[in-house]
Amino acid sequence: MFRKVLIANRGEIALRVINACKELGIRTVAIYSEADRHSLHVRFADEAICIGPPRSADSYLNVPAVISAAEIADVDAIHPGYGLLSENANFAEVCRASNIKFIGPPPDVTRLMGEKERARQTMKKAKVPILPGSDGILASSDEALDWAKSVGFPVILKAKAGGGGRGMRIIRTPEELPGLFHAASTEAANAFGNGELYMEKFIERPRHIEFQVLADEHGNVVSLGERECSIQRRHQKLIEEAPSLQVTPKLREEIGKTLKRSLEAIGYQNAGTIEFLMDEDGKLYFIEMNTRIQVEHPVTEMVTGIDLVKAQLRIAAGEKLSSILPEKLEIRGHAIECRINAEHPEKFTPSAGKITAFNVPGGNGVRVDTAQYSEGVVPPYYDSLIAKLITHGKDREEAMNRMQRALEMFVVQGIHTTIPLHQKIFADAEFRAGNFDTKFMERFFEREKERKG
Repeated sequence: MFRKVLIANRGEIALRVINACKELGIRTVAIYSEADRHSLHVRFADEAICIGPPRSADSYLNVPAVISAAEIADVDAIHPGYGLLSENANFAEVCRASNIKFIGPPPDVTRLMGEKERARQTMKKAKVPILPGSDGILASSDEALDWAKSVGFPVILKAKAGGGGRGMRIIRTPEELPGLFHAASTEAANAFGNGELYMEKFIERPRHIEFQVLADEHGNVVSLGERECSIQRRHQKLIEEAPSLQVTPKLREEIGKTLKRSLEAIGYQNAGTIEFLMDEDGKLYFIEMNTRIQVEHPVTEMVTGIDLVKAQLRIAAGEKLSSILPEKLEIRGHAIECRINAEHPEKFTPSAGKITAFNVPGGNGVRVDTAQYSEGVVPPYYDSLIAKLITHGKDREEAMNRMQRALEMFVVQGIHTTIPLHQKIFADAEFRAGNFDTKFMERFFEREKERKG
């Protein structure tokens, strides 16, 4: 096992990794920007090193600064968390060159799955179902139009190196394609430094379902089941659940076998998530893979009893899955996660500032992952996620009821948060009945508007 690990991240995920390391007897090193000097991940790590000014580009994304901190602290490994450098293949290569273990997949695999169109074609060869679409990158809007006509409108343009909904445009008619092609390419170039696009058939009312996998460094891969991630706003997830109401045990087993075969073929290692869209007929189509731990990993932990971050550490240290996982994997009950963001609950504008009161709920079946506290400060420089509220119950009904009372008892004062929005969602009849897809929030806001008159 590792002697010392540096956590190349901040906030709740950095604290989450520190907790796992402590339970495994591993010493931890936190890095922090000047804005995070008083953060809890700094307080609870065994060592902490300031690596720069508040802006991520000058601190958490500054690869030389991160590597220098790792070398100064003499660590064995780096855990990247999610976001920031977690899917940066170049960073993983620098770690390897510096003789520091990167806790994640090999750089070439990260690069392969990070290029969305290459990943799509790789999965297609492995017999993973994919949406009909272009055969590679589109050279021009004219070529895009030809593909759209062959696939059938509506279609969606996606950035080759995309993420977070940027570089994406839905096209319903031939006339609007040239303008939207230019807009998507320009947005992708500005966001990712790469304006290349590909095209897929667009499903009007899909569900967003993802599968959690673990893979050791001895060629073994296992699927830990799925998460329902359809409650989104502008392609950003708000609520996640496990398991999905729409995935049958048979489909879960079939997809698990397919993913095992495909990921073994590319030499995948460590934790990863494969994301799918489900159409109105219940068919799943691969859209992308995230080669890291996900924000919503706690719901899988709650229904499987498996600590995914500990598993990441043990896999990176060379252990086999057979020594990490139980002989028989079981899905027990139902878990739900709400992302609590420092945002105005209706305007969705950021709400940085000092937290004047902070009370987290507790009790049976309730978990809160956070690095915030009373008198703590939410800086304006980073992602707005300040906490994850997770509940578990014997079934979805119990998990929802627990979430409702936990939201009522979650007190955050001094800034705006999305807690009031979550309370309204959990009181919504359509949500409680499980009648939703990725367009749920659009209809939800319409109902709210009508209710207010």
